[in-house]
Amino acid sequence: MPVDGQHDNHLSGEQRNNDDDTAPPPSKRRRVDNTHTSPSIPSPPRPILVPDTQQPQPQVFQFPIQPLSRFHGTSASIKRPREVAHFSYDSDHNYKYDDSGISYYHPPALGTDLCEGFDTFRHYEDTSDPHLDSLLKTLIHKEKETGEQITGDFVTWRGMMTKIMTAPYDMFASFTMRATRINNTIYLEEDFASKSADRASEADPPRPSNPHTPSREMMTYWGYKFETISMLPHPVNHATSPSVLAARTTAQVSNHAQHCSIVKTAIGSHSLLLGGEVDGLSRPKPSSNSSSPDAPIPWVELKTSEILPRNPRHHDILKFERKLLKFWAQSFLLGVPEVVVGFRSKGGVLQAVERYETGRIPGMVRRGTACWDGNVCINFTATFLGWLRGVVGEGEGVWNLELRKRGGVVEVRKVGEGTGGIVSQEWLEWLRARERKGESEKAEAPKEEKQKVDEKTDEKRTAI
Repeated sequence: MPVDGQHDNHLSGEQRNNDDDTAPPPSKRRRVDNTHTSPSIPSPPRPILVPDTQQPQPQVFQFPIQPLSRFHGTSASIKRPREVAHFSYDSDHNYKYDDSGISYYHPPALGTDLCEGFDTFRHYEDTSDPHLDSLLKTLIHKEKETGEQITGDFVTWRGMMTKIMTAPYDMFASFTMRATRINNTIYLEEDFASKSADRASEADPPRPSNPHTPSREMMTYWGYKFETISMLPHPVNHATSPSVLAARTTAQVSNHAQHCSIVKTAIGSHSLLLGGEVDGLSRPKPSSNSSSPDAPIPWVELKTSEILPRNPRHHDILKFERKLLKFWAQSFLLGVPEVVVGFRSKGGVLQAVERYETGRIPGMVRRGTACWDGNVCINFTATFLGWLRGVVGEGEGVWNLELRKRGGVVEVRKVGEGTGGIVSQEWLEWLRARERKGESEKAEAPKEEKQKVDEKTDEKRTAI
């Protein structure tokens, strides 16, 4: 869901569009040809162990982000995201294992005032920690349906991976995450206490010096309003009435209803199961009976941004291309092929709409300001995930991951035993049921094999 100001999506923990242009430009880098796909990633750095002088403080492992030259070169191998399951939230934000939350994109009316309806906005925010519950509940449903296990080296919301992937070029990036390992899988979530504290600190921001500057809440609303005027519950066809399209401009804005996709992908040698909200489809999904059932799903990601001046300065272009980093990363990770950007005036009036192919965005930036490099982001992520697996090691336990603003180092420390509630009790019971089933099937296999041998022996005797 698009947001023009900073806002944490409750599902994925991701910070949405941000017009803040205070981040300094990164240092110049060697340009990289994104057309190569052969893996070339550096070996994970040895964990830096911070001396522990005050027992029983936990050991702290550090992953330095700089120098970025470690991650230059052709990108690590990538496995295209494929949807393995999906779920929805209804208009009261109740979980539903279906596709009822899917919407369909149709271009909005230019000139729409994105401020309209702000007073009646139904804004949903989590008041308790959602953990990974909806994601894991959906995987259980899907495994029961198909009888096949859905596994990955990492299981998390898309927003967590977005924060990791964009960290090399976001000098003001900060995050606090928690991780636990069960069997061979690391489950990663946003630290809800830290998120709540950040939300509280943003609730009463400093008053802007310019009284005409829109509030953070209004800029957040613009993104949701843009989605409302751009979406319909059904695809548009010749029978769609113009009045239905026009009614979108006055419809109440709400972020309660959502649709979420769960994909399996891989970065380097690490497989990932990622869940995240998707804004809508540009056309219906390919059916399982179609000639190309594995074709990319035509999702669209909706974003808003201030329109560029008629004769933009380098600073104006740099500001927009920095925003493209998160636009790209969010869509790339979930396999969303297209980003639709609504360009608005300073006062929030929609003035233009542009569509960008996700796969072409890194090249567009490389030919422009070169303020970030997609290959570096991918290689950084692959290296970091390998390092994290080495730090977390075997066995259960709760680990804290933290990156402070301008810190330049991701710190990881063990903070507890067990799983810390990161995974639900329902999921733990399902894993135990999986194991029991596997052990039973393993025990039955020799009996079945012996029975086949005996049957073949009987057949031979009968033939004789």
